Amino acid sequence: MLHGGFWRSEWDRSHTGPLAAELAASGYPVIQLEYRRTGQPGGGWPGTFADIVSGITTVPRLLSLDSTPPILLGHSAGGQLALWYSMAGPAPVLGVVALAPVADLAEAYRLDLDGGAVAALLGGGPREVPDRYAEADPSGRTPRGTRSVIIHGVIDRQVPVELSRRYASVARAAGADVTLVELPDVEHFSLIDPQSGAWPVVTSALQSLHR
Repeated sequence: MLHGGFWRSEWDRSHTGPLAAELAASGYPVIQLEYRRTGQPGGGWPGTFADIVSGITTVPRLLSLDSTPPILLGHSAGGQLALWYSMAGPAPVLGVVALAPVADLAEAYRLDLDGGAVAALLGGGPREVPDRYAEADPSGRTPRGTRSVIIHGVIDRQVPVELSRRYASVARAAGADVTLVELPDVEHFSLIDPQSGAWPVVTSALQSLHR
């Protein structure tokens, strides 16, 4: 599980604790990875991304989990990191469930989501640090064969559903196995609330990656 919060230090993994507890109660061995975020020493580019790689590749081994590739579940900024790792990480994953991901960093920068969150993460805009966008932006990379399910609420005001639509369109054109599920009348945080009507869609997506 990779939490969101626009990569900022104000948001840590505690706000996805109920989600992790619900999945654990359902039988999933859940690891909530933490990572350095903007506003913290070493946060942003490249530290945030290095932490994701380190966590995904080393924590399961430290906990003596089996060698089955993990499923990555990410929300918002965590969804971006999950999609990014599935394309750029050194070890394979079984699949990705991305909940309202910031899947198009260049567009998120143009929209100025969360008041400069992408610029803070990467150190500038696409014209200033194009190499970083080429490396970090899921929409700018060639997908691997990893299956991805993206779930996005249509009335999401934090991360517009158009970002997921753009990403899915580009990824499918490149041959990626991407499913986009749009949920009407669902906003940003319902997707991580086990008590919400959207939650069964999330668990169904996780189950589909085991088939």
